[in-house]
This record gives sequence, structure tokens and C-alpha cells, in this order.
Amino acid sequence: MKKTIATFVLSFIAVICFAQMSNPVSWTYEAKKKSADTYEIVATAQVAHPWHIYSQNTGKGGPIPTQFSFKKNPLVSLSGKPKEVGKLEKVYDNNFKTDVLFYSNKVQFVQTIKVKGAAKTNLSGTVEYMVCDDSQCLPPTKKSFELKLQ
Repeated sequence: MKKTIATFVLSFIAVICFAQMSNPVSWTYEAKKKSADTYEIVATAQVAHPWHIYSQNTGKGGPIPTQFSFKKNPLVSLSGKPKEVGKLEKVYDNNFKTDVLFYSNKVQFVQTIKVKGAAKTNLSGTVEYMVCDDSQCLPPTKKSFELKLQ
């Protein structure tokens, strides 16, 4: 009976540990009003140690770069692509056989947008990203988001 209980407890602990490691990135989103018609959309990725998330500018032949897709909204226009704010690291990765660009701990992606008129509207979209540590990579993940612009 003790062996059965011990096996159950250890299995439960293993499942909890695996579940925590399956999503090492947490996202927050914020709309900062800069002027009457201009906003900065700030997407912040908190990355658990020892994982890292890849830059939007990682070269071909490497990991999946972070990509933002914004749902079309006739009241909103994007200004360029999101800027990356964080400590960018560049290393040669033996697994991908190329230089890769990534962030550890925290990175912010800042997208400038303009809203037509004084309309209240929403901005929604998805972020697709990939995370790796020194020995493994998780499959690419897509997360949806939506922000109110007022």
C-alpha cells in the first residue's frame, strides 16, 4: 500500500512539474496613449529561467522567430513592425547550425498604431513564438490577445 501511494504521489509531482515547464512564457499586454490618435501597444514576455524566446529577426534556417499578426481593423493603422526592447543575445547554435538572436528573462515588443478619429475600438491579434533552453525546444505556440483603445 505504501508503494502504491508513493508511486501516485511521485507521478502527481512529475505531472505538475511537466505542466509548469510546458509554458515557460507569460504574456501581458498594455495600450499606452501617446497622443489623441497614437498608441503604443506593449506586449511583454516574461520568460522563465533557463528558457529564451527568439527575436523577430532571427535568420533563416534557425528557430521560429517571434511574429505578431494584427486583425484588420479599418479604424487602426500600424506604423512599421514591433520594436524589441530587452537584452538581445546573439550566439551560434549548434542545433540549428546558425547564429540565433534571442532574449532571456524579459522582452517587450512595442507596436505604434494610429486610430482614425476619436473612435473607441479594439485591437486584437496573435503572437507566435518558440522557446528553447540549452538542451531542448518546445513547439511553436500561438497566443491571442485583445486590447481596448479609448
